Amino acid sequence: MFPTVARVLELDVVSRGLPEVVAGAQHLERPVRWVHVSELADVADMLQGGELILTTGIALPEDREGLARYVRELADVGAAGLVVEFGRRYFDSLPRALVHAAEQRGLPLIALRRELRFVQVTEAVHALVVNAQLEELRSSEEIHQTFNELAVEGAEPVEVVREVARMAGAPVILENLSHQVLAYDTAGQNAQVVLAGWESRSRGVRPQGRTGYDPRTGWLTTSVGARGHDWGRLVLIGRPGSTQEDAVPQTASHRHTMLVERAAATLALNRLMVRDRESLERQTHRTLLSGILTHALTVSDVALRASALGVPLEGRRLVGVVLRQRRGPLPAALEAQARLRDFTETAAAAVRERRLTALVGALDDEAVGLLVSLGPKDDEHAALDGFAGVLRRLVTEQEDGPEPVVAVGSSVGSVRDARRTLVEATQVADAALHDTPSAPGTRTASYYRLPDVRLRGLLHLLRDDARLQTYVERELGPLLAYDAEHNSQLIAMLRIYLEQGRNKSAAADAAHLSRPSFYDRLHKVERVLGVDLDQVESCLSLHVALLALDAVRR
Repeated sequence: MFPTVARVLELDVVSRGLPEVVAGAQHLERPVRWVHVSELADVADMLQGGELILTTGIALPEDREGLARYVRELADVGAAGLVVEFGRRYFDSLPRALVHAAEQRGLPLIALRRELRFVQVTEAVHALVVNAQLEELRSSEEIHQTFNELAVEGAEPVEVVREVARMAGAPVILENLSHQVLAYDTAGQNAQVVLAGWESRSRGVRPQGRTGYDPRTGWLTTSVGARGHDWGRLVLIGRPGSTQEDAVPQTASHRHTMLVERAAATLALNRLMVRDRESLERQTHRTLLSGILTHALTVSDVALRASALGVPLEGRRLVGVVLRQRRGPLPAALEAQARLRDFTETAAAAVRERRLTALVGALDDEAVGLLVSLGPKDDEHAALDGFAGVLRRLVTEQEDGPEPVVAVGSSVGSVRDARRTLVEATQVADAALHDTPSAPGTRTASYYRLPDVRLRGLLHLLRDDARLQTYVERELGPLLAYDAEHNSQLIAMLRIYLEQGRNKSAAADAAHLSRPSFYDRLHKVERVLGVDLDQVESCLSLHVALLALDAVRR
């Protein structure tokens, strides 16, 4: 907020006095809160700290000890510096004892070789101080208003980080406690450079206190959390507006300290407000998965952001996995959201337990997606089978419901093909929903792949084809219309009959009807459709149409 000693020396009114720094040159960044003109040797008693002392030296002690005491008292009270004008007491040089004491105590000592009007110096410096205070007030008001609006609007972390970077003109990173990047804005700088080796670099920066500045790296950091529970850290990188490593200041400006602390408070407040929503990690993972599926992110963006999250994708085998919960009674909207959120966190817990590397996030209102990243020595089947087993155990422990569908796409070797494996896994999951969990057919693993869904998988791939939809209408249209008109369940009866292998007795038991009642319904199906259900080819055609109807309705 205040001008530094170096800034004061650059003023025209001061430079006319030909100032020469004779001691304490390494401490010229000290802030000057006020300028005080005094010839008293005991002036320290009148100071509060931050003053730049102007003197002719006419009343300074003559002895070495007196000069050392004078400097010591100024340093102890926190004076910004001492300016001595030649022409009254000193003419060519300052006493060695004075210079030596100032150098030892780190007090900037400046000699003016030409006489100046001290009143002009005080007026110029005080104008800087007042202007800086006014600017600080304006800046504080801007920061306060900006982040109040973001808090009220419930802004996402990405929006908060973007605003900090804009106002600071420097890259800003929001990381979790494991030093993985949750959100970032590079303020126009190269993202590859900013995020390169982030975790190891971040672990090496540990300033004291909740908010601290590391002069070695130029990082200003502040903890993010509330109610005694920190969950992340906000990092402002380097000197705002500059990429020069040698331009890193020794302390962070008051404005930028206030900026990151206010942003951290906004992030913490919004986290409390949305604690019933998915975690920040899941939000970030979901954004990446969505970016892959919709082409909203470039390949390089996906790889870079995933790497910053601790999920390397380049040079790895990638496998798309989609999880769906088998349908039960339809829950209310809020309950459905909570169930999906819990299911997503359960999937993430299974990934952690199996020590897998993967992006995990919700894909839509019903499905959870994973992009598993496998190393060259990882066994794909063992990794996926182990994950599916842990997931089912965790789901069973949490609630007594049907086991989830775990669908897996073909593995790919590049980020560019990641969308393909995720899309394939989605198609497999949709087709596998109608499979019987207790009778997985020819599957030998605890998860589904395209060969496991067989005809259902093919029909699901063709579900948008008008020819398939025409086939369904031609085979089942009259029966669907009859059910709609008479509020009957003939389609359901036909499905049960075919699923029971055309065994009428078993089908009647499965439908919870007496045999005569069930047989009567089958005769109605034959009359409406004009088919003979004793003919194998007719039943096969109808069964395919029913499977296609399921695919179309999905």
